[in-house]
Amino acid sequence: MTPDSLFQLAGPIAMIGWACLALAPLAPKWADRIGGFAIPAILSVGYTAVILGYWWQGQGGFDSLSNVMLLLSNPWMALAGWVHFLAFDLFIGGWITRAARREGIAHLLVLPCLLLTFLFGPVGLFLFLSIGAARRLFTLRTREA
Repeated sequence: MTPDSLFQLAGPIAMIGWACLALAPLAPKWADRIGGFAIPAILSVGYTAVILGYWWQGQGGFDSLSNVMLLLSNPWMALAGWVHFLAFDLFIGGWITRAARREGIAHLLVLPCLLLTFLFGPVGLFLFLSIGAARRLFTLRTREA
């Protein structure tokens, strides 16, 4: 398979995971198992295979922006970088979904966090952490009152 064909495969696989997380209130255990664990694991296996098979072809490194850009100029390394994003962002989305359920945060508040995590990773995580902090602060203040 080519990097392009694997790229075309990885995106839809990740989208299945995101759909599971978005629909988590309907089947929470399956959302956790599929969207929060199985699909990130499958993507991680794919990432590992690409790294093991093609890392040696990459030039550049992680010590400067120029070297990162050079590293990602190789199609296999760019694919690895993309699958890295897909796997980790989806794993964080699963964590957000589980943490929200555990903390009693309404799923309607979680959905924008998931969307932002899908699109911009740390922005969605930051929004979720902010919602959780605000909720704990509000709960603490209402208990003190």
